[in-house]
Amino acid sequence: MKLSIVVPCYNEEAVLSRFDETVRAVLAGLAVEYELCYVDDGSADGTLARLRGLAQQHRGTTRYLSFSRNFGKEPAILAGLRAATGDAVILMDADLQHPPGLIETMLDLYQLGHDQVVAKRSRTGDRRLRTALSRLYYRAVNKWVDVELTDGVGDFRLLSRKAVDALLSLPEYNRFSKGLFSWIGFDTVTFDYRNAAREAGETKWRLGSLVNYGIDGMLSFNCRPLRRALYAGLGLASLAAVYTLWIVGAALVGGVTAPGYVTLVAIVVGLGGLQMVMLGLIGEYIGRIYYEAKGRPHFLVKESSAAVPAAAPVPGPADSATAGARAR
Repeated sequence: MKLSIVVPCYNEEAVLSRFDETVRAVLAGLAVEYELCYVDDGSADGTLARLRGLAQQHRGTTRYLSFSRNFGKEPAILAGLRAATGDAVILMDADLQHPPGLIETMLDLYQLGHDQVVAKRSRTGDRRLRTALSRLYYRAVNKWVDVELTDGVGDFRLLSRKAVDALLSLPEYNRFSKGLFSWIGFDTVTFDYRNAAREAGETKWRLGSLVNYGIDGMLSFNCRPLRRALYAGLGLASLAAVYTLWIVGAALVGGVTAPGYVTLVAIVVGLGGLQMVMLGLIGEYIGRIYYEAKGRPHFLVKESSAAVPAAAPVPGPADSATAGARAR
């Protein structure tokens, strides 16, 4: 069989050579044909130069492509999956937080017939606040989304060719891979591993990025927030009707009085804030429709070591033409 290792890279110059050596040392002990597919997500350091050197040094087993700018990790994953030609594909980060030594374990489980072999990391070494917030988020989001998201499960996984083709058949622009992995299903097995520290460089995930990622996860696989907004509106309308009847009754019994200014201001401000939240929620969904309707490609390639498949099995027309032209 042939194994493809897909590695999204963004400013990983300091650790890239170490990663490549470590992975090749592991793969050398396995009876498997392999290729390393690196995706440079518009790095601002010397990542691309390192990739050129690796492609020259390891001809036949190293492929890379470089984006015209930073498009994000989701497009980088998509590009790597399109470029991969193996019977199975492993997604890994270049910072060595995904231990290469687990590749053998993944292959063993794959040989048992699993289409997805998922590595679930512990949160050893994470800050307590971040761990608590993460667990709270997953508990909350799983009550909303139509797929199940698991805390500690990310991109580090092995996918069979069947699973890869299923992912590539999904042409949506707003991609949330963690949800897509769960959505396609297939025979999946999960195993635990101990969290590892970065070998070098800095994390790309800041608080703002994590918040945006969490919002994407909540909105990408359901319309329940819109339904909840409808229920909230109906509930508030009912409360307003009851309150109106109470005011009218009090006026008929005791006459009209002036009190209630503070209550009125509180209600107006509260309802105004709720309306803004609902408008923002609706705007998020409309924004996603807007991006899907434009049909822009997920990424543009400025340089590649080899021809990269330009489109998924079910591509968007603009995506196929532009990505293919840039890849050539």
